[in-house]
Amino acid sequence: MQLTRAADYAVRVMIHLAGLPPETRASRADLAEAAECPEQFLSKVLQSLTHAGLVVSHRGNTGGFELASAHRNASVLQIIEAVEGPVRLNLCLTGPHACERQTWCPAHAVWAEAQAAMKGILLKATIGALAEEAALLRAPVKLDGPVHGPAWN
Repeated sequence: MQLTRAADYAVRVMIHLAGLPPETRASRADLAEAAECPEQFLSKVLQSLTHAGLVVSHRGNTGGFELASAHRNASVLQIIEAVEGPVRLNLCLTGPHACERQTWCPAHAVWAEAQAAMKGILLKATIGALAEEAALLRAPVKLDGPVHGPAWN
């Protein structure tokens, strides 16, 4: 399974919005730049996130997009599913009668376990935590004392 570009951009946008002060709005152009995404493509992503209630859209001169207040701790799984629909590793996992082989297929249990593990990881990862990590990764490194060359010299 590979995530679509839309899902990747959606997660990037949500991380960016979660890193802004509460009630701060960002324009579509700003979000496109932050997500390194074509603005036209991002429109569809933002529409999906807004429809799912994860993002609030404001019109007018002071318009823009902001993170819905209740969704700072939205999971990465919620965001992916808002853009792509249910995450499924294999078609046989879409429902109890999706595959006639599931009762005797030796791979079915492997697919089910892998999907459960993947969804568990995506559910545990929150946008708020990822935004905090992003801020740390962008923070300037402060050096105290002299800078020395590599230890292996």
